[in-house]
Order: sequence, then structure tokens, then C-alpha cells
Amino acid sequence: MDIHLFGHELTGRIVPIDHPRAGHAFVPHSLSGDWEFDPALWPLLAEAKESLGTLNGIGQTIPDPLLLLRPLQKREAIASSSIEGTYVTPHQLLMFELDPSEPTSASNPVADWQEVFNYSTALQEGSQLLEELPLCNRLIKLMHKTLMHGVRGRNKSPGEFRKIQVQIGSSGRYIPPPANRVESLMNELEEFMNSSDTLYDPLVRSFLVHYQFEAIHPFQDGNGRVGRALLALMISHLLGHASPWLYLSAFFETYKDEYIQKIFNISTQGDWSSWVEFCLRGVIAQSNDSIRRCGQLNDLRTKFHERIETPSSRTHPLIESLFSAPLVTVPKVEKMFGIVYMTAKKDIELLMKYGILQELSNRKPRTFYCREVMKVAYEENE
Repeated sequence: MDIHLFGHELTGRIVPIDHPRAGHAFVPHSLSGDWEFDPALWPLLAEAKESLGTLNGIGQTIPDPLLLLRPLQKREAIASSSIEGTYVTPHQLLMFELDPSEPTSASNPVADWQEVFNYSTALQEGSQLLEELPLCNRLIKLMHKTLMHGVRGRNKSPGEFRKIQVQIGSSGRYIPPPANRVESLMNELEEFMNSSDTLYDPLVRSFLVHYQFEAIHPFQDGNGRVGRALLALMISHLLGHASPWLYLSAFFETYKDEYIQKIFNISTQGDWSSWVEFCLRGVIAQSNDSIRRCGQLNDLRTKFHERIETPSSRTHPLIESLFSAPLVTVPKVEKMFGIVYMTAKKDIELLMKYGILQELSNRKPRTFYCREVMKVAYEENE
């Protein structure tokens, strides 16, 4: 780590280390409120809160918010993993969910699919845990354990704070605190997350915590993904939302170099304002994007149900299930409703007749997908 990059406004201390080799590490100061929110950012904060409030309101207008929430969470899993160099398409993730025994291929190993699937699972588990737990280290560790289950890094103490020194990047551009500082730093961060201090708006507080978590880098692996999942949960929790509707990884991925640099600039220059402004712009962009997607998905639900002239007793729940899992097989429908093969096949054929399902080519067992849901949920804007 080049200590000459750290100026007088750095937000921590440079300490010497001798393992794995002689050098220096950065120990961030506690989030004590030394930074004052820039008044010039108030209009941007107001716009971000308004967009986020509209998005949260959408989730309260439908009987089952999970129908719209699950596609957003899966998209978040794909984007967050992509930042770390794990590239998986929506079709690959959904096929893995449908059949985790997918054969390995050279270009798309199952390990990548499992990593993205784990992220989505950890995000959902974290949201459920927040119904019983506060924002705390226990919750963070449990999410990390789920994230690392059965994938690369599973031998790096899943669910436990690191006991060794790590560095970010092969060149060691940034070296996080020594391992013996991690526990105390995370305890301080836990206290800050749950404090009743009103110095910062809850949205701004979430951005500060995200920086601090990444600066501490408490795990041997998976810190970026856990940190971004925690950010989504924290925004929802601190703003009192019923579910975590906002996911920023797609924005961070689009502006990946800026995302990394702005976090680094806090450590080296104390530049909090640029980081908070960047995140607020991300909230506005992603809130508006999710508002559009949720509106279109809701419209699809209405249209799908209206298309079917002679529905069976299972047609409605089968259509609803397509928004969470837009790939289906006859055996899956059999299991879903406890019916025989031919009845499940007829249910799928009914949805095919009205253009709701299409068959994927060269798949065994025969696999069907909802093209319109896939397009709305996962395709990017031009």
C-alpha cells in the first residue's frame, strides 16, 4: 500500500504490519460524526427520498409484494456478483434454481451459478432475520456463511471474521486493518448502525456504514457482496420499509471504477461528500428503474390473468409463480400442486396457448419460460 497517497484529511490511521510482508495497513476511525453533511446535497437527498418513497409505496399496493421483490433481488445478485468478476446470465441463474445438478461447462461453471444463487439466498435470509434481529454482527456473519456455502472461499472461515491479514487487489493498493483490530472495529460499527443519533439522515447513514464495512473488510472473502447486500437491508430497515426494495449494485457496476475510487478517496482524502453524492444519484437512478420495472410487471400480471378465457383452479397461482420463477417444467408443476404428470402438462399447454409461456430449445426435461417477465425483470435499458 502506497502510504504517500494518503493525505492530511485521511479518515483513519496508517499502522505498520509485518505479515504477510512488511508494509502498512489502514485502520479507519470510528464513525463519530466528524463529517458534516454538505448543505448543497439537500436537494439531491430530497429527490432520492421522494423516489425511494414512491418505490416503497408500490410494494404496499399489491397483495403479495414478493412477486415483484424476487425479480429485483435476483437482478441484484447478478449485478453484485458481476462487480467481483462472476458473470452469470439471468437464464443461467434461473436454470440453476430449477435444477442445481446442471452439468459443468468450461465457460459457465456451476460454481459461478452457485455463487450468484447464494447471494440471492443470503439477501432473502437477511431480510427475514431483520424481523427478529437488529442490524448486528450476528446477522452479517449468518449472511456471509450462506454466501460462501459450497463455493470458492468456502474454506476461508465462512461466517467468521478473519484471523489473517488480507489485501485488496493483487498489488495491495489498499490493505485493511490487521486482523486483531477487526472485532473491535465491527463492534463499533454495530453500535453506530443502531444508535439513535439523528445527526445524519438514515439514507446517508447507510452510505457511511457501507464505506466503513468495506474499509474494515472483516472477512477473508466475499466482503463486497456482503457489504452491498447489507446496504440494501440497512436502507430498508433504517427508513422503516416493509421490504428492501432498493438495490444499488446495478448502478455500482455501471460506474464500477468510480465506485471503487470514491470509496478509496474517503480513506485517503476524507472525501465523504463526493461519495454521498454518488450514492444519492444511484438511489434516484435505481429507484426510478425499479419503479418502471415494478409497474410493468404489475401490468403483466393483470394482462396474463385477463388472457385466459377458461382457467383451471391452478391457473392463477401458476401465473403468479412465474414472476418469482419464470422458468418451469412439468415435474415442477406436478410438485407445486400435487397433481399427475398429464394434468401438469395440460396446465402448461394452456399458458402456451395464450402466449404466456414458450418452450426453451434443446432442454431435457422440457423447460418453459415466460419471455415477457424475463424481458421486464432482467433486460437493461438501452
